[in-house]
Amino acid sequence: MTTITGATFPIPKPFMPRFFDGGKTVLIKPATVFKELKPGMRLVFYQSHEDTGYVGEARIKRVIITDDPLTFFETFGDAVFLTREEAEAYVRNQERWKGVRVRKGDGKRKPWIALELEAVRRYKTVQKPERFVPVGGKYLRE
Repeated sequence: MTTITGATFPIPKPFMPRFFDGGKTVLIKPATVFKELKPGMRLVFYQSHEDTGYVGEARIKRVIITDDPLTFFETFGDAVFLTREEAEAYVRNQERWKGVRVRKGDGKRKPWIALELEAVRRYKTVQKPERFVPVGGKYLRE
């Protein structure tokens, strides 16, 4: 049986310098792969859109889950890799992605995750994964 050691998530190439050069230490995103993540595990940055592959990693310091991603700015301030405006636009765009609901009402809000990171480091070369990294991310296993 394999052990989960962390996760990897695709992040568009234009956002990567924010972690490696801009000092951003908090990744926020809709909570997809998250139930097994714990402090001390590894996050591997998968660069998407162009020059795809693993470009760096960090250690997960803290994991927070909430229904309102804008509360992460109250907790972490400028450490969040997105600006508040980018996060607001992302939330608005999510409304378009919803499918037709069978039940009436708003339904349950999808949770968001914040991963506070430490020991962020960039790899010297882009490493190509053996398998495809889906949009929602995937667990890393040993």
